[in-house]
Amino acid sequence: MRAEGLGDAAVQTFAHHLRKLREGETGTLPESEIEPARDLPDADELPERDGSVDAMSQAVVIKLNGGLGTGMGMTRAKSLLEVKDGRSFLDLIAEQILDLRERSGARIPLVLMNSFATRDDSLAALERYPDLSADVPPDFVQNKVPKVREDDLEPAEWPDDPSLEWAPPGHGDLYAALVTSGMLDALLERGYRWAFVSNSDNLGAVLEPRILAWLAESGAPFLMEVADRTPSDRKGGHLARRRSDGGLVLREIAQTPDEDVDAFQDVERHRYFNTNTLWVDLEALHRLLGETGGVLDLPMIVNRKTVDPADKSSTPVIQLETAMGAAIGVFEGAAALRVPRSRFVPVKTTNDLLSLRSDAYVVGEGRAVHLAPERQGVPPFVDLDGDHYKLVDDFDRRFPAGPPSLVGCDALRVEGDVRFGRDVVVRGEVTVHGPASVPDGAVLEG
Repeated sequence: MRAEGLGDAAVQTFAHHLRKLREGETGTLPESEIEPARDLPDADELPERDGSVDAMSQAVVIKLNGGLGTGMGMTRAKSLLEVKDGRSFLDLIAEQILDLRERSGARIPLVLMNSFATRDDSLAALERYPDLSADVPPDFVQNKVPKVREDDLEPAEWPDDPSLEWAPPGHGDLYAALVTSGMLDALLERGYRWAFVSNSDNLGAVLEPRILAWLAESGAPFLMEVADRTPSDRKGGHLARRRSDGGLVLREIAQTPDEDVDAFQDVERHRYFNTNTLWVDLEALHRLLGETGGVLDLPMIVNRKTVDPADKSSTPVIQLETAMGAAIGVFEGAAALRVPRSRFVPVKTTNDLLSLRSDAYVVGEGRAVHLAPERQGVPPFVDLDGDHYKLVDDFDRRFPAGPPSLVGCDALRVEGDVRFGRDVVVRGEVTVHGPASVPDGAVLEG
């Protein structure tokens, strides 16, 4: 890692987790050690508070922007994908920041946590917004860690493609990367205290002044935004409390023993999921890192894979990762806030992409993207045939004139190869069987 130029905080963090793995820790969090989180404060009930302008002047927006969208066949930054009215994720994020500055009068910089693979293209895209410039660098780069062999926990070697010997350490790397890049010091030196952190593919996550004012007044060093779980969220990380001391913790499916999976997926028992939108007191982070020698003891996530993901016969390896939300269990006095589902609009598949591009979602106040009012908070269910729509290029070829209208759609299922014409309208529950072409102006219902 040092030979690759990685900073000391990254090296020490990886070494810390590797020691735990070698000592036999599994990274699991059994149901017997936690209990459900209940009675959380609600964002909808937060009052307007005086002094929010002062807090806004100390706020920075950090977007996690390291993903390539490989699951959808992309080879460049996922945030450059067109999602709404000809705009990409990054376009809308830039507009959100500029709108926020205009309404608040605060300086609010936008900072990207890039990967080496996303940095150049993303920064080039933001050059279209010269007014975004700020008094801190526009980005910092996440670290990487060695994959280790499953049998002896030594670094894996793959001479055919040495880049496959490395893995991203999960978004829990945020904290080490802030240190190794010098970004944490740069932000503190310029008077920034509150970091609002979210994924670049979640256009519902915008800095909300009321939440910031409440957080600043509360004194909490760390805040996680959580939303009500539904059956579709049963595999996502959920909030819980430690039985030992009542502190809040995040548990991911990869940390759950097999015998506890049913309890993990019980959305009535564990009611809140992590939206991966966080607020961090940078001064508190700096103090904590000083106390811990630069290493946050985040629960490790043990991912078992092969060194070449495309070759299941290649060397079995372990990728050690952490989740940034797991820091809720590290900061004393950390809090969680229940937020409306409108603040969680992720795009993980082309199913999500079709919904977002359609009229089921609109760009509203503050340039945030949310469900159209007619949807009454319920997104349309979309299930596109994986053989024909999983990859973005294949998806785009089948919607050459844009998405159909889904504002009145309850469910759209597409089975087989179907090409959609211009101005198609889908209402109610519809299943389309291919091979077929849906003509321009068609209304599909029933």
